[in-house]
Amino acid sequence: MKQEVIRELSTADLQERLEEERKQLVKLRLNHAVSPLENPNKIKAYRRTIARLLTELKKRQLAASNK
Repeated sequence: MKQEVIRELSTADLQERLEEERKQLVKLRLNHAVSPLENPNKIKAYRRTIARLLTELKKRQLAASNK
């Protein structure tokens, strides 16, 4: 998920998307532990997407507290 797309989402959508991404990451890690994934780079992509979502949420939280 690109940063431009993340910026356009509402805060509620960001939190919902974050929850979904975390669930998917847990599933991927579990599947990878049982049998290797065809593309283990998917795990890295999910981790980075989660980090981007958390960064945007924190940025909005700080902007709201500064006003």
